[in-house]
Amino acid sequence: MMETLIPVINRLQEVFLTVGADSIQLPQIVVVGSQSSGKSSVLESLVGRDFLPRGSGIVTRRPLVLQLVHVPPLEERRKHDNGNESKRNSQNSYPGIKAEEWGTFLHCKNQIFTDFTEIRKEIQEETDRGSGDNKGIGNEPIYLKIFSPNVLSLTLVDLPGITKVPVGDQPEDIEIQVQEMILSFISNPNSIILSVSPATSDLATSDALKLAREVDPDGRRTLLVVTKLDLMDAGTDALEVLLGRVIPVRLGIIGVVNRSQHDLNTRKSVPDAAKDEQAFLQRHYPSLASRCGSRYLARTLSRLLMHHIRDCLPELKTRVTVLTAQYQARLNSYGQPVEDPSAMLLQIVTKFASDYCNTIEGTARHIQTSELCGGARICYIFHETFGRTLQSIDPLGGLTELDVLTAIRNATGPRPALFVPEVSFELLVKKQIKRLEEPSMRCVELVHEELQRIIQHCSSYSTQELLRFPKLHDSIVEVVTSLLRKRLPITNEMVHYLVAIELAYINTKHPDFTDAAQVSASVNSQQTDTLDGGKQCKSEKEEKVSLHQPVSAFSSPSKAVNLLDTAVPISRRLSAREQRDCEVIQRLIKCYFLIVRKSIQDSVPKTVMHFLVNYVKEHLQSELVGQLYKQPLLQELLIESQETAQQRNEVAQMLEALQKANNIISEIRETHLW
Repeated sequence: MMETLIPVINRLQEVFLTVGADSIQLPQIVVVGSQSSGKSSVLESLVGRDFLPRGSGIVTRRPLVLQLVHVPPLEERRKHDNGNESKRNSQNSYPGIKAEEWGTFLHCKNQIFTDFTEIRKEIQEETDRGSGDNKGIGNEPIYLKIFSPNVLSLTLVDLPGITKVPVGDQPEDIEIQVQEMILSFISNPNSIILSVSPATSDLATSDALKLAREVDPDGRRTLLVVTKLDLMDAGTDALEVLLGRVIPVRLGIIGVVNRSQHDLNTRKSVPDAAKDEQAFLQRHYPSLASRCGSRYLARTLSRLLMHHIRDCLPELKTRVTVLTAQYQARLNSYGQPVEDPSAMLLQIVTKFASDYCNTIEGTARHIQTSELCGGARICYIFHETFGRTLQSIDPLGGLTELDVLTAIRNATGPRPALFVPEVSFELLVKKQIKRLEEPSMRCVELVHEELQRIIQHCSSYSTQELLRFPKLHDSIVEVVTSLLRKRLPITNEMVHYLVAIELAYINTKHPDFTDAAQVSASVNSQQTDTLDGGKQCKSEKEEKVSLHQPVSAFSSPSKAVNLLDTAVPISRRLSAREQRDCEVIQRLIKCYFLIVRKSIQDSVPKTVMHFLVNYVKEHLQSELVGQLYKQPLLQELLIESQETAQQRNEVAQMLEALQKANNIISEIRETHLW
């Protein structure tokens, strides 16, 4: 039952031909040879009919995929059809065809050629249509199927002969182009390379064998055919070559005798040529006559191809199954054509809003592993970026002892202070609290930027259907961006109010705030020893140094000061009383600042979540529906891009071809493979 394998490959080839699939590499025999090496004669001997164009120079200018299909003789088919009406439409009956042999072209739909002269003419005309009529070559294959009771089922690819010098309108790099075309076919690991070389030239210089060795160095897929055995010089023969003693070839070496130009001119038939070929082999190569000739070549190719298909079929079946799943997933990603615009719009909007919210909550299907995004990023902003920034702010940053002393003196007016004035504490602590506003505003900005990034994340990963409708995608992005833009100033205002509230009232009765009297007592106890020693031991040297220091704003001038001059404040040594007052104020500022910082660090994230993040989550879908679900906009928004529609059609066609291929392969029972 292995004879059924080749027709299966032919059917698969036809299936994938309709979609131009290059991802499936089917088993086939690729014929490679130099120009005028006898390739066409070998193919005609396999078919048994003259059907290929002939002439001088390069004749085969486009790849010809030749499928040979063995059919019963006409008389047998008539008996079969008459005896079994129920199977009239079966594959082997070919009802309605009254010819013994016929051919069909893929590009000629439903046209049957019973005259092989017409087949030759169609090949020539199709070649000219695709490659011009002045020796140009083309890469687009011509697909020809020949049905005959005189052939063995085979699939062959005839390629342009390897040439060196451009003629006609051929480009200067014609040799490179032909070699690249040949390599593209024989690089297929599922192909058998039929290398054709004339016996009249040295095999060591064979271009066909050289190309075959490049892709098949072990020779596992190469079969060598030596042509023109009858044209060798007198006294020489190809026995050593045919025995593989010159260049060994794994699949074997077969010698054939082609029809000469005289035979072609006298219209010698292929069957007569086959008889003469056999007689020549019996006379000159009697020991190899049974393993040479066109008939033996046909049987060998059929056997090799069937066994090759058998070996490739399991992998081919797996490949088709994998590709079917991949293309089905791709087709699903493109979605179905729009039938109900209203329902489609609601579905897309609802899904986008759901994916947006899920990304914030961390429950989205597409979770990134390369970086934080969505709710995780917002959490990082709150507790790492914003939290650490607040922790890094020094409660007394930017305040010197001179600033504190200046505030104390300014708060007492013209009278010397007996106690530390409360006004100076409030003035200084407000200045420090004000420093918390800038990082708080920056926190709002960072969260707003992340909410913007989520839009692109959802567009790229979560809502694939949006890619089908560019205008709808842009409209959704615009609506969400507008919503975020509206909420940003409101959130900024509320965060500004948080700091303003703290500045509005300095609560010195806060439970966590240390009482000023306790701070003063603590400072006094620490300075007792220092103060006592300072009062009894003040050296004259210090007095001289103090007198010689530049006058500051708080020192008693020893001489008149010119009021028109600009005095440069320079620090001086503070008295024990001044040091005590400064330290008391500094401790109170630090204590109260830490209380406010803790409050701001807790309330800013809550404010951002309430006025920005949660608000967007709760109102996103209603905002999208309200802005987009308008009858005049429906048709405009749901216009599908031409690229998406084209890709869907291509994927659908490829999927259909893969499903057909899967069905064809499934028809083969495993018992047929061994």
